Amino acid sequence: MNSAMRLPGRIGPHALLITTAAVPLTGWAVHAVTLHKRLATTRKDPLTGLLRRDAYTIRARRLLARHCDTTTVVMVDADHFKAVNDTMGHAAGDAVLAAFGARLTAWAGPRAAVGRLGGDEFAVVLDLAADRRQVRLQQLVRMLHTPVVLDDGRTVDVAASVGAAAPDVLGTRDLAALQRAADAALYDGKHSGSAVLATMEKTTVPSINGRRAGRPGTAVWGRAA
Repeated sequence: MNSAMRLPGRIGPHALLITTAAVPLTGWAVHAVTLHKRLATTRKDPLTGLLRRDAYTIRARRLLARHCDTTTVVMVDADHFKAVNDTMGHAAGDAVLAAFGARLTAWAGPRAAVGRLGGDEFAVVLDLAADRRQVRLQQLVRMLHTPVVLDDGRTVDVAASVGAAAPDVLGTRDLAALQRAADAALYDGKHSGSAVLATMEKTTVPSINGRRAGRPGTAVWGRAA
């Protein structure tokens, strides 16, 4: 009996110390997980799962710094999106945006920066060298022109305008400059069913938010079938 009583007496203080220390550690771990989930929520768009603008910008700049001249910046606008909302309802519009988010993620891969900048505007920065650029942009155009099937069985015909810009073409790694050039290229090819790559002239095109169409200085790729 005494021996049985002495054993807890010897380990009791150590066990108590461990238990006491473990309580705040466990609490902190739970708090850290909760905080991480909240941060992830604020970093990502809840509808598409893509990065929000600030988180996208941070990741995009890192990619540009890491991969130097083998990156490509891509801007995407959904075409005729208001008509989808007006004729088929906002739930259908949300489904289209979610589908575009999934397609952009699948196309760009896990190491890319894929963001929803707002509304029906998306941006991608990925490691994509010049010798693969044409084929990959053609692939993206085809993916974004594939109809979306809704949960109720209805089919939505969709399309998107795509503009791209690359440091090796424009001679800059500045994200803002590349996005402006890609956006200007996008509007040159608006509703054409083609991806448009900005050339040097696009760096000097006067624009408001990069939205100025009908100017020279683009190469057109990937007209959708």
